[in-house]
Amino acid sequence: MSETVKCLIIGSGPAGYTAAIYASRASLNPVLYEGLQPGGQLTTTTVIENYPGFSDGIDANMLMSQMRSQAERLGTQIRRGRITKADLSKRPFVLTSDEGAEIVAETVIIATGATAKYLGLESENRFKGMGVSACATCDGFFYRGKTVAVVGGGDTACEEATYLANLCKKVYMIVRRDELRASKAMQERVLSNEKIEMLWKCNTQEVLGDMANGVTGVKLVDSNGDVFEKQIDGFFLAIGHHPNSDIFKEWIECDENGYIKTNGSDTKTNVPGVFAAGDVQDPRYRQAINAAASGCRAALDAEKFLLADK
Repeated sequence: MSETVKCLIIGSGPAGYTAAIYASRASLNPVLYEGLQPGGQLTTTTVIENYPGFSDGIDANMLMSQMRSQAERLGTQIRRGRITKADLSKRPFVLTSDEGAEIVAETVIIATGATAKYLGLESENRFKGMGVSACATCDGFFYRGKTVAVVGGGDTACEEATYLANLCKKVYMIVRRDELRASKAMQERVLSNEKIEMLWKCNTQEVLGDMANGVTGVKLVDSNGDVFEKQIDGFFLAIGHHPNSDIFKEWIECDENGYIKTNGSDTKTNVPGVFAAGDVQDPRYRQAINAAASGCRAALDAEKFLLADK
């Protein structure tokens, strides 16, 4: 049997939960599927210092738990599991969960986020949230006056390294090639910064540390096969993100990197009745506050769409 809903929200980060809060208040009776990572990518960090309203910061998991509770209190039906299949060829849309449940939706808000790319090291995974981070803007504050490393050679890596150099005592850039892929302006910015030291033609073998102190160093190997270590306090990945848009690509227009294209300042996709919010459509900012704002806009856009459809 299938279930018919006015508004189906896919994803449970700041965008998804905020969309649920607004959709609930608009009497859209939303159903939200949390996905594989309830709370989204934000739950991989610890304390959030830059979310407005919390003068002393707030634990990331606590923030997402509060958002979830607020959405649920207002009437959102929150479901465990994920959406694994979507037919967006016509309205109402038909989507299927990983448990085989079929949902027929008048509107859909895609808030599935983006997954940071990691190197795939066991030690890297062990120290996530304990010195390993994929967001300098989120976590850089905790390394003020300390030494960190940034992995990557593109514009994002250069931006992260420059940001961290304003806070940290020293920044190593670990670059696997002998040149940067970044734009000329960004290259000049990092190469002229005396706080940033380039480690050319190097790959990370292991993130070093212990469970009491977190990250304490990194083991590298250069193109000659020489292995050496650097003492660091933080290890930042800046090798890109993968937007979680794959199951929608047959119907939804995406850019060359898989980010869902939306219509200017609103959240409309190329399919009327389908909206996108948060990191799945935002390759630039990737901040919780921005994701929450776009979740608000998506719910308002969905409400307006349904009113016009009557």
